[in-house]
This record gives sequence, structure tokens and C-alpha cells, in this order.
Amino acid sequence: MNKLEKATFAAGCFWGVEEEFRTHKGVVETEVGYTGGHLDNATYEDTSSGTTGHAESVNVIFDPKVVSYKELVEFFFNLHDPTQVNKQGPDTGSQYRSAIFFHSSEQDRVARAVKEELEKSKKYSKPIATEIVPAGKFWRAEEYHQKYVLKTGRRVC
Repeated sequence: MNKLEKATFAAGCFWGVEEEFRTHKGVVETEVGYTGGHLDNATYEDTSSGTTGHAESVNVIFDPKVVSYKELVEFFFNLHDPTQVNKQGPDTGSQYRSAIFFHSSEQDRVARAVKEELEKSKKYSKPIATEIVPAGKFWRAEEYHQKYVLKTGRRVC
């Protein structure tokens, strides 16, 4: 079996983001949770308060022989409006921020290069607000949040 890799993204409410990645070629597994904050054992209630610093995030386990990390980063940028600060759609707060949590120096380099390419392309009239930071502890969300769209058919948060 090929060596799998992990990527972690935050692009607003994690339900729809997880579904988009879950069905992407080369993605083997996804899980939603909370990362980027300062509270141990973060829960949905904690994160929703907007006081923990966590973002609703998706861990993406992928096969790099099928899909590259760069392709996943490009896909991430197309999933949401990366110019929004602490907001996506109707959801507001730092828990809905746009972020890439890198797991290696190579992921850091690739994410920054893709972001720079996008900024130079002038695709967006506003600056890209996506933060690119080292991955920290990921707290798995409650089971009812996992594969929520698949279980319920509901895409809106």
C-alpha cells in the first residue's frame, strides 16, 4: 500500500468542507474537529463560543500517488472565499476562519506558493486572508458531526 499523508484545512463550517474533500479523488479518509486554539479537549460548544482560538477543521488523509498536496491546496482555495476574515457565508467568528495547518516544511512551502500564485493572479479583489500555520493538536469533533452531509443530506450549517 502507498504511504498516506495528512492535510488539515479550515474553510468555514466543517460539514460541507468535509464532504467536498471526502469525495475528492485520492482522499482515503476525512474527519472533522477543532484545531489552532489553546483549549485541550475542545468540544463543539467550546469552539462555538469563539473564545478557544480553535477553527472548525478537516483532517484529510490522502494518497499522494493519486492526488498531490498542491492539488488539495488549490481545491481548498476554490471551496470558499479565502478573502473573508473570520467568516464564511452566514457563519462568523474565528472558528470559521480560512486556514491551512501544515504537517511538514514541504506542505508549508507548497501552501505558501499556491497562495502567492493566487495573489499574483488577481483572482480576488481583496487580499487573501488564509492563514498558513503549523498543525497542532487536533481534537476530533463529536460523532454526530463526522460525515454529517453523508448521514443527513444537509449541507447548510
